[in-house]
Amino acid sequence: DKAKAEVAVQVVERWIMARLRHRQFFSLHALNQAIAELLEDLNRRPFKRLDGCRRDWFERLDRPALRALPVHPYEVATFKRCKVSIDYHIEVNGSFYSVPSALARQNVDVRLTAHTLEVLHGNRRVASHLLLGRRGAYSTQREHMPAAHQAHREWTPQRLLDWGERIGPYTRQLIDHQLTHKPHPEMGYRACLGLLSLARRYGNARLEAAAERAVHLRAFTGRSVRNLLQQGLDQQPLPQRAAETTLPGDHENVRGADYYQPPQQELFDDAATHPESTAPATPGRHGPRPGRAMDAAGQPQPELR
Repeated sequence: DKAKAEVAVQVVERWIMARLRHRQFFSLHALNQAIAELLEDLNRRPFKRLDGCRRDWFERLDRPALRALPVHPYEVATFKRCKVSIDYHIEVNGSFYSVPSALARQNVDVRLTAHTLEVLHGNRRVASHLLLGRRGAYSTQREHMPAAHQAHREWTPQRLLDWGERIGPYTRQLIDHQLTHKPHPEMGYRACLGLLSLARRYGNARLEAAAERAVHLRAFTGRSVRNLLQQGLDQQPLPQRAAETTLPGDHENVRGADYYQPPQQELFDDAATHPESTAPATPGRHGPRPGRAMDAAGQPQPELR
């Protein structure tokens, strides 16, 4: 078989490539068209030792054995193995895709094509998503959620914020923190609903007081608010900040700004009486250095080392 394949390559080089070697093409379409014309001419050339030509043998032997092409064109795909997180999502290239919640904490196979992502488990496709082109984005399908999470789909961030606002501004602030400090707002729905449900047991007033204390302590979790309510700390006054103390202006140890100002007139009088003390030192490469002691004749005194 290898010898026949090598002969076929040689025939193409002689009857097609050699005949096109001096021609210049400016598009791939023009090149393919010229090759198709020479290929048809090559296939119809009669054999030397056999009857017919390549085209006749193809129509008689090969074409009847051919099968139809696949309905869908072949797609190049890559595979990787992922582990499903507890939130029934897998991470692929920085984006998150949902799978049936029953597969949480299990390993699945992922098939990636140019535009789609398929999740396989036990040689069966369990999920399919369009690829997300943004890191940190989520693709969550409703049927993959457990029943409790599907109910959360009826909620919106604004609806939760409005509910918190009806209880009080500090409760709304906690709700806003839960929604904005998650990779996706829906991931904070459960915490928000758990926080708001405390009003049924403790009442709106106590929940708002506990929320105020939680904001004051910068403890923004629902567990912190629940602990404050259970311990009754919401019914105690908030710790006040230490008031800033001001010193009396007439205290004997308090001096005014004038005390720290130099006596300007005395400086001028001293400069007039002793002009040599304020004369700047004469700079010079070989002269005396500023600040060096001088004798009575004006000569520098030797320095002690």
